[in-house]
Amino acid sequence: MFNGNTLRNAIISGANNIYKFRSSVDELNVFPVPDGDTGTNMSMSISNAARALEKVNDLPAGEVAEVAAAALLRGARGNSGVITSLLFRGLAKGFKDQTEVTGENLVKAMQMGVEAAYKAVMKPTEGTMLTVARVASEKATEAFKNNSSLNALEVFDIILNGAKEALKTTPELLPVLKKAGVVDAGGAGLIKIFEGMSIVFNGGEIVKDEEIEKASSKTTGLNIEDDYTAEITFTYCTEFIIERKEDKGENDANELKSFLGGIGDSLVVVEDDDIIKIHVHTDHPGKAMEKGLEYGMLINLKVENMRKQYENAKPATNENRTEVFTPAAPSKHYGFVSVSVGEGIEALFKELGADIIVSGGQTMNPSTDDILKAIEATPSEIVFVLPNNKNIIMAAEQAVPLSTKKVVVLPTRTIPMGVSAMLSFDPDSDEEENIINMKNACERVSTGQITFAARNSNYDGHKIKKDDLLAIENGKVVFTEKDLEACTVKLCKQMCKKKVSFLTLFYGENVDDATAERIKSAVEEKLENKVEITLINGGQPVYYFYISAE
Repeated sequence: MFNGNTLRNAIISGANNIYKFRSSVDELNVFPVPDGDTGTNMSMSISNAARALEKVNDLPAGEVAEVAAAALLRGARGNSGVITSLLFRGLAKGFKDQTEVTGENLVKAMQMGVEAAYKAVMKPTEGTMLTVARVASEKATEAFKNNSSLNALEVFDIILNGAKEALKTTPELLPVLKKAGVVDAGGAGLIKIFEGMSIVFNGGEIVKDEEIEKASSKTTGLNIEDDYTAEITFTYCTEFIIERKEDKGENDANELKSFLGGIGDSLVVVEDDDIIKIHVHTDHPGKAMEKGLEYGMLINLKVENMRKQYENAKPATNENRTEVFTPAAPSKHYGFVSVSVGEGIEALFKELGADIIVSGGQTMNPSTDDILKAIEATPSEIVFVLPNNKNIIMAAEQAVPLSTKKVVVLPTRTIPMGVSAMLSFDPDSDEEENIINMKNACERVSTGQITFAARNSNYDGHKIKKDDLLAIENGKVVFTEKDLEACTVKLCKQMCKKKVSFLTLFYGENVDDATAERIKSAVEEKLENKVEITLINGGQPVYYFYISAE
């Protein structure tokens, strides 16, 4: 059986292992666009769980799984990160109230995780990490059915081997993988996590990596420690132990948990017949202790100011990269949170009525917690969330049940879809009518994107070389080019084959004003001035142009 400390160390080891191999997992992505890639997203997601677990010790296995799952959910980035968080949520449910993990616990927990992951994906595709997780679970279930004496280690070994076997089959299930000669990136990332965990389960040390140690002292790039500390929500790390009053029943701690959860986060409550051990991050340590006094005498009190710790520890040259959102009480009925990047695009969403802009998009997918904090900072009763990227929609949807407000996630897959949705919003219409109108507006707009190939690839009938210009129409690569003007003109002409009245060209940070004006004139000439064209300095990174056709 695995005890709590073993499970804790295994998850930290799994997080370190995917971090170590994140670049090689990124390289498996068949779509050669320089987006926030699978390995990076999975690594940043589970690293959030590892950081939470590093702050706890000597907890029962069920409590460890709950801490990890809660942190992973909030830290989930991209579809692969959300699916990973759902698998670990299954582990938390399967290990609930368990001091140690048995083979049977593990089998049931994997089943729960796989079921939750499949339910969360609107159209599950086989040949992805879903398949890898499902087959691994089925192998463990079958083995345990044939031999119910299997222990947790034996079951986990079966899960890992089953996952590896399933990964090999992914190219046969997804033709695009076979053509590219790769296996599924999400499945490969999941195996890296499992392999890191397996090392600890089999008696080894937590995976260490020099890259991780170097990263913790850097001020740029993927700095795990800075990414955590810059997002401090509550100021005081508060810990104490309550020596129970004799007349308090064993279930009374539920009220205490609810109270502490209402004034803070990172809550861990461990109890037995004699004591209740508390760990909580809060702005009101005094209130936490006063409530604790209702249950007994307090001992081993400790309060630390995490913001001061961070300020004292960070290098002088380091800059906070995370915007801090302050929770706001509703002062109006409707509000908007938009995910975008680029000064011009952010300004446009603000002009259209967005209350909060979450920085992110193609190059960096924000976490569920980033989106949740923005929702809570929106001063409205109902909050519409515009992900504006297909890889952010799932993370946004995970924030819905965590929020204290009513949240509606609109399935905007691109920036032009988000702009069209906001333009169709009517503050005098009711909620349902607005939802219908905004969704319809999203589907009426066609989106073009021009960027460069991040890697060599054979994708969807195109032999793509690194640094080629990619013309993308509604998520599909339609051709490659070498010249930016020729690429933009050709894509605009193709997008206007159907009846189009308006084109909007958002040019990025790597296109200067003169070049953008020249390209606009070339497009107008090619289309014989039959379409009204608007040019906007979007300022977005990586993508030379976003094109909206309506």
